[in-house]
Amino acid sequence: MTTTVGLISDVHSSPGPLGQALEIFRRENVDEIICAGDIAGYYDTLLPTIELLTSANCQVIVGNHDQSWLQKASLEGDQSTRNYLRTLPQTLDLTIEQKRVFVVHANPPSEQHGGIKLLDQQGQIIEQQRDVWHQNLSDFDYDVLIVGHTHQVYAEQLGGVFVVNPGSSVFNHSCMILSLPDLSVKLYALGNQNIVKCWNFSMLYS
Repeated sequence: MTTTVGLISDVHSSPGPLGQALEIFRRENVDEIICAGDIAGYYDTLLPTIELLTSANCQVIVGNHDQSWLQKASLEGDQSTRNYLRTLPQTLDLTIEQKRVFVVHANPPSEQHGGIKLLDQQGQIIEQQRDVWHQNLSDFDYDVLIVGHTHQVYAEQLGGVFVVNPGSSVFNHSCMILSLPDLSVKLYALGNQNIVKCWNFSMLYS
């Protein structure tokens, strides 16, 4: 049996590209949807974004922008938005088709900053970075690691761990569908845009 999982991340209060990703997942009849954090940030359309995620029964974890929003939100802010963000877990620990799957916004065990940065400015793998994370994950006892945060798009086998970052739906213009147990991914472009494999490289490596 095969289970398909729609993957999104770093939607940053942008219901337009998020809605396009969810429509792709509906069209492809995925079994589950996972968002690797950062629902909030950059734009003021957070509530419609949350409504899309909840209507799609998306499993969502918290990201650094979500935590920042909660810290800055006034008491006059929308109560339902605060309640939603407060209930988001930091990680997900799942078993799908006998594969152990871990979801975290930046990197294990539960980091919201830093992240797994594998790509150069042109979106090519940096071999030194691959080697670093191969070593860092050598004791990581999962088959699949799903991350976000870095606004980089990749699916790489790092030792015994298949590491997947679907990129930001709004900045990378991307989403993915992961198939389990065969560990294959399909990458989809959003908004009639070309996928940007690495967005805001200078910010990440300064």
